[in-house]
Amino acid sequence: MARSAASHQENTDISSIVTADGVTKVYTRGSEPGRLGRVLGRSDPPTVTAVDSVSIEVSNGEIVGLAGPSGSGKSTLLHILAGLEQPTAGSVLFQGSDLARLSKRERSRHRLEQIGIVFQQFHLLDSLSARANVALPLVELGVPKRQRRKKAADLLERVGLGDRITHRPGELSGGERQRVAIARALVTDPALLVADEPTGELDTDTGRTVLQAFKQVAENRAVVLASHDRETLEICDRVVTLRDGRTVDRMNQGTSSQ
Repeated sequence: MARSAASHQENTDISSIVTADGVTKVYTRGSEPGRLGRVLGRSDPPTVTAVDSVSIEVSNGEIVGLAGPSGSGKSTLLHILAGLEQPTAGSVLFQGSDLARLSKRERSRHRLEQIGIVFQQFHLLDSLSARANVALPLVELGVPKRQRRKKAADLLERVGLGDRITHRPGELSGGERQRVAIARALVTDPALLVADEPTGELDTDTGRTVLQAFKQVAENRAVVLASHDRETLEICDRVVTLRDGRTVDRMNQGTSSQ
C-alpha cells in the first residue's frame, strides 16, 4: 500500500505545510550541443535554469502569491511545490517530510490526497456533469458512490454552484467552470491548494468571483497562487516575486485572506 508524505513525518512546525529550501530546476534544451557549445568546444547540451536557489515556506491558513513576468519561473516553482516536478537541487518538505524520499507511486498518491491543483485551462471532462467532474479524485481513491456524490454536491454549493450540479462544462460560463475546478481540487480536503493563473482566461468581473471563491476556501489549508494579475495578488497574505528564476522581492500584505 502506497504511503503519503505523512507516513514519513519528521519533527517540524505543525503550521508549516510546504517548505522549499534552495530549490533549483534545470532543463536540458536538447540532446545535441547548441551553437554556443560548438563555438566554445563544449560537448554538454545547452540548459536553461528555470528556478535558481529559491527558498519559500507556506503555512496553514496562508495565501501566498508567486509573481513575475512570463518566463520568470513562477509556474515551474508552483509545479515543484505541488510535486508535479522534481527539483534538480534543493529540497521540498511537505509537513516536514522530504518528498524526495517517496517513490513515484507514493508521490502520485500524495498529490491525490494532499494537494489540490487548479489549472488555467480548467481540465474538465465535457461528457461529465459538474458533480461528476468534482467527484473524479474520489473515484480514484475508491470512495463509495453515495459519499462521492454528497461531497461533490456540498462543495459545489460552497462555491456557489448548488444549482448547477447536473450541468456539463459546455453549459457553464468560464467563471463557473473555474469554480467547478476549484471544488474538484478541494474534494479530497487537501492541505495545500495551488493554482496557476486562475483568472488568466476570465474577464474582470468573473475573475473577481473566482478570487472570492479562493478566499472562502483558504481557511485551514495553505494556498499558493501563481499570477501576474494585480487583483489576484491583492488577496494574498504574502507575495514572492521572481525574475529569471530568482527571488527578487518578498512583500507581506497583511491578513487579506480573512
